[in-house]
Amino acid sequence: MGTRAAGRDRRRRAEEHVMGVEENKAVVERYFDALARRDWDMMTSLLTDDVHYTDVGSPGAGGTGPDGVMRRLRLGIEPLEGYEHLPGTNVVAEGDLVMTEHTERWIFHTGEVIDHSFVSVTQLRDGKICRWHDYSNLANIIDNAPQWWFEHIMQGAADV
Repeated sequence: MGTRAAGRDRRRRAEEHVMGVEENKAVVERYFDALARRDWDMMTSLLTDDVHYTDVGSPGAGGTGPDGVMRRLRLGIEPLEGYEHLPGTNVVAEGDLVMTEHTERWIFHTGEVIDHSFVSVTQLRDGKICRWHDYSNLANIIDNAPQWWFEHIMQGAADV
């Protein structure tokens, strides 16, 4: 293969890689937009059948499969009176990994408000999320969430 042909081949592979990264970022962006709206069906459509989700450092194995992930998320988020993603998300992507740094605002019907920051590491396969690990300061939740919410979480975890 001549030098020109080899250069074209390298550029083509680099362009394909960049397109894959951009597509992966777009999937993760759609997923987090759906999460902010609590659009469980849209979120489920963006997950592989064997997806695994966990809040690193929290008890339990997390959620496996779309139903397990939704069950885990709904347990904590569904009882909130208000839930939003605040502006200022940072995104880094390489290959099949997309990492976001973002802050969520949790508003409880009893008046408590928590701004909670995460780094979310997502891995994609065939255009869907197959792994999602959240890293956050769990002490922020422990120090600020109301007692009724913890009781709800513990009861829900026992029921699963």
